[in-house]
Amino acid sequence: MTKTIKVFAVDDHPLLREGIAAVIQGEPDMELVAEATNGQEAIEGFRIHRPDVTLMDIQMPGMDGVDTMNAIRSEFPGSRFIILTTYQGDAQALRAIRAGAAGYLLKNMLRKDLLDTIRVVNSGKRVIPPVVAAKLAEHLGDDVLSDREIDVLRSVAAGNSNKLIAEKLAISEATVKGHMKSILSKLGANDRTHAVTIALNRGFIQN
Repeated sequence: MTKTIKVFAVDDHPLLREGIAAVIQGEPDMELVAEATNGQEAIEGFRIHRPDVTLMDIQMPGMDGVDTMNAIRSEFPGSRFIILTTYQGDAQALRAIRAGAAGYLLKNMLRKDLLDTIRVVNSGKRVIPPVVAAKLAEHLGDDVLSDREIDVLRSVAAGNSNKLIAEKLAISEATVKGHMKSILSKLGANDRTHAVTIALNRGFIQN
């Protein structure tokens, strides 16, 4: 008898969890043992159910998927995760992979690729979709934005001026300008708007 793969689904959208349950239902070698809607529930649920593979949404209110995964992996280093996302951006994928994600799955691929991805990750291997792998390769040598630069970019995307960003982040306006100069250089952007567009496409920030 093949050991049943215990699967844990973490996503704040009920329809997506229902979709995952529908795909897994009836598979003789796997079982959906639990569901969670946020990071805290995921940490508590993991302790109780000890799943073999966790499907983790990257975009959740409060604690995001990567931070949740970090918290669980600090307690259970051998845990295996497949990140679920609508984004193809390399920055987000790289952050998830560095945090220890074994699989990365775009939500529009779930019906087609979910079961195979669970089985491969459970066997100890990695699964990165070709479209994401290509993006990662394209930006392999690029400078990564710092956390502070990402904070500045988020504020720019929200339409804030340098003065307002300085007030919000409790830094000087000159420091904001310095961060912006670095951001434009790292992203190869012409101006603030261009930088925001690139950052959205690559997954540094989200809408």
